[in-house]
Amino acid sequence: MDKNLIQRTLSGIVYVAVIILCTTPLGAQLINSISPDLVKQQYLYYGLITFLLIVGSWECVKIMKFGNGYEKWVVFPVIMVIFYMFSKRYFYHDFYFNFRLSEILALALILIAVITLFKYANELYFDSGKLIFTVIYVALPFSFALGLPKFSTYENTFSLEVLFLFVLIWSSDTFAYLTGKFFGKHKMAPKISPKKTWEGYFGGVVLTLVLSYFIEHYQPELRGNWMVVGFLVAAFAPLGDLVESQLKRNFGVKDSGNILPGHGGVLDRLDSFLICAPVVYLYFILEKFI
Repeated sequence: MDKNLIQRTLSGIVYVAVIILCTTPLGAQLINSISPDLVKQQYLYYGLITFLLIVGSWECVKIMKFGNGYEKWVVFPVIMVIFYMFSKRYFYHDFYFNFRLSEILALALILIAVITLFKYANELYFDSGKLIFTVIYVALPFSFALGLPKFSTYENTFSLEVLFLFVLIWSSDTFAYLTGKFFGKHKMAPKISPKKTWEGYFGGVVLTLVLSYFIEHYQPELRGNWMVVGFLVAAFAPLGDLVESQLKRNFGVKDSGNILPGHGGVLDRLDSFLICAPVVYLYFILEKFI
C-alpha cells in the first residue's frame, strides 16, 4: 500500500478523533475515568481552540511572509489580547446572555478581509495589511467559535453544536467533491481552485441539507434550526476553501503547514471552519430575535 496513503489515513483518523474528544463529553469522560474530576469538557474545547488559534496564526504569518518590522512582533500579542477578551465571555457564559453591537462590527471585518483578499490584494503586500488580515482572518473566527457550544459546570454538560458543525463541513466537502467528480462540468473558480465545479457546489448543498434534516430530527436540543445551519455551511464552506486557496496563491505557497502529514496545516484543514464558525454564530445571534 502507498505509504503516503497510510500516512494520510492515520493522520486523518487522529485529527477526527481529537475533534470528537474535544467537542463532545467523551473527552472528559475518558480522562476522568482514569483520574476522577480531573478536567471539565469546556476546558478541553478551549484548549483545542487555543491550540488551533496559535498554530493557525503562525501559519498565516509564514504564508504572508512578514518583513522584519514591528508588525511581525506585535501580531501575536494583538491576537492573544483579542482571544483573551472572548475567553472571558466564554467562561462567564456571556455569549448566551448578552449581545453586543461590537460583535456585528467584528463579523463585518471578516467580510471586509475576504473582499480585500480577492479585490484589493495589493494592500496585503504591506506588513500593516498583513497584520490586520492575520488578526481578522484567524483570531476572530476562532474567538467566535468559543460562542458556539453551551455548557454547565454544575451539571457537567457540554452541548454538541461544534461537533455537528464539523460533521456538516466534512459532509459538504465530501458531497461536493463526489458530485463534482462524477457530474462536474462548469468550473466555479478555475484560477483559484481548478477542481471546484458548480455541479459539485449544488450537490454539496442538497446532500448536506439531507444530513441536516436528520440532525434536526434526532438532535432537537441543539441551538437553532439545523436545516438553516446546514444550508449556511453548504453555502459558505466552499468560500472558506477559496479564501485560503487565494491567500496561498497570492503568496506562492502550496500548503499552510505540515502539522497533519498528508493533509497540510491547520489552515488547510480548517479553512471552511474559519468562515462557517462566525456565520453560524451570527445565525445563533439573529435566531434569538426571531
